[in-house]
Amino acid sequence: MREERIELSQRERERLKVLHEVQRGHLRQREAAGRLQLSPRQVRRLLRRVRKQGDRGLVHRLRGRASNRKIAGAVQQRVLAQVRRRYRDFGPTLAAEQLAQQGWRISRETLRQWMIQAGLWTPRRQRLRPVHVWRERRAAFGELVMMDSSPFRWLEERGPALQLIAMIDDASSRFWARFAEHDSTEENFHTLQGWLRRYGRPRALYTDKNSLFYTSRPTQWAEQLEDAPARTQFGRALHELGIEWIAAHSPQAKGRIERLFGTLQDRLVKQMRLAGVNTREQANRYLEEIFLPAWEQRFTVAPRQSQDAHRPLGREHRLEQILSVREPRAVANDYTVRWAGQRWAIARAEVRAGLRRARVLVERRLDGSLWARFRDHYLPLQPCPAAPRLAATPSGLRPPGLAAKTRTKTKYVPPSTHPWKRTFLFGRKADISTLR
Repeated sequence: MREERIELSQRERERLKVLHEVQRGHLRQREAAGRLQLSPRQVRRLLRRVRKQGDRGLVHRLRGRASNRKIAGAVQQRVLAQVRRRYRDFGPTLAAEQLAQQGWRISRETLRQWMIQAGLWTPRRQRLRPVHVWRERRAAFGELVMMDSSPFRWLEERGPALQLIAMIDDASSRFWARFAEHDSTEENFHTLQGWLRRYGRPRALYTDKNSLFYTSRPTQWAEQLEDAPARTQFGRALHELGIEWIAAHSPQAKGRIERLFGTLQDRLVKQMRLAGVNTREQANRYLEEIFLPAWEQRFTVAPRQSQDAHRPLGREHRLEQILSVREPRAVANDYTVRWAGQRWAIARAEVRAGLRRARVLVERRLDGSLWARFRDHYLPLQPCPAAPRLAATPSGLRPPGLAAKTRTKTKYVPPSTHPWKRTFLFGRKADISTLR
């Protein structure tokens, strides 16, 4: 006779062992109920089932049957069809949030199981990663802010490749960002200006060792006189704002903003695709008006301290002057300076004593204007018109003077009677042509 195989869980095996002791008289029903954490009535019910059906009586009656709370198969197929059509590359969490906005209330775990079965999602495997020491978040908002940029196809194939320059608070995960075409000093100044105007001056700024923030050049003589280290334009602006700069020695050291970019490259890209964002202007507007408010409700955390560590901007912190690119220049005799291969003039009304041949600081501000700083005075600069180019005459010929200057020079061949071709032969002049 073929033996019957019965599958029992660990809890059912423990119950069967205790019930066998009750049947043998080694335990009372009340003692068995206390050991199994059941009521005496439930123990008597299980004993009756074991006497009638044997060990199979302990198998749960719902094993192998579909749950009464299971979602209908037709609903599952409709949801998966929606995922295949619009959210094929979405993760289960983001896809569940998008489906909820359309009226499909499906839990994240249920949708994840459906997507795994349909081949739309592959569960992540555990990978061996290098060990990094865990660091606790800062206590207050504004105590430490991280800043970095991420080049990515944020608009996919609908628009140009952009750089996302972002700043995130370490204590609360609140962030501010903007899209730019290039990762330059001016674009980083724009992002920093947005944070300063919204929240104030943070205590410290944490960045990598990009050349925008860190320089290895030797200290110049002007910096030596001020006993100041060599700084970049961005480092000089942080020093004037009273913000401490901290350099990260590895990408893992600024893991919070690295994880932010990983989340944005998944969520932000797909939500901008659904919103039909195709240009940089539309992307910045969507990021500021729609995505950032939703982020603060979903992902920000409450700091351990309710006190805001940001410091307000004082009257001495004129951002249009601090957040600018500065370079020293010499003023020419005609009160002009050179900048980016072009001459810029100081207006006659702004001319001051001692300005000629003086050293000034030229500031290129974020609005594109150019200013010269001379003895704590700011003088606006105006571009000089380019020299007029000589036009051709109606006949198509160049002017006589210009033609003479541009005439090609031909090789001079002396005639036979030229003194160079006459020589002395035995003390007398002789013609070279007669000696042939």
